[in-house]
Amino acid sequence: MSVYDQLSSLGIELPPVAIPAAAYVPFAQSGKLIFLSGHIAKKDGKVWVGQVGLTMTTDEAKLAARAVAIDLLGTLDAACKAAGGDLNSVKRIVKLMSLVNSTPTYTEQHLVTNGCSELVGQVFGPTVGAHARSAFGVAQLPMGTCVEIELIAELA
Repeated sequence: MSVYDQLSSLGIELPPVAIPAAAYVPFAQSGKLIFLSGHIAKKDGKVWVGQVGLTMTTDEAKLAARAVAIDLLGTLDAACKAAGGDLNSVKRIVKLMSLVNSTPTYTEQHLVTNGCSELVGQVFGPTVGAHARSAFGVAQLPMGTCVEIELIAELA
């Protein structure tokens, strides 16, 4: 099954690439690697604001991380097309790095990040979608968002 068929079966429509909010580009390619800039959580088109452990639960933040995954896939699609391919030309999702806006005592950042990791695995399958990752708790994120995630992918 193609990646696009899998996305369709999950009811996911890829968003366009978001316009950067500062001095950076949404993605950069070096050799076969594509580096996606950090994407922040959005809900209903607005920044998904919250601090996990204070104003939102792990389950809510996991949904926010899933929303970030969908935005990342939209940007990855654009990056693959700029390189002359599409999402089916992704050889491997190499790594995710997740930043979770959380209280100092909150310790479930890894569970929040599963919202992104699990969707990436569903979309690309267990071989291409299996990735290394890091999940960090941070005191604050741009615009008060609850989650920011970046991604590195390898093209075939």
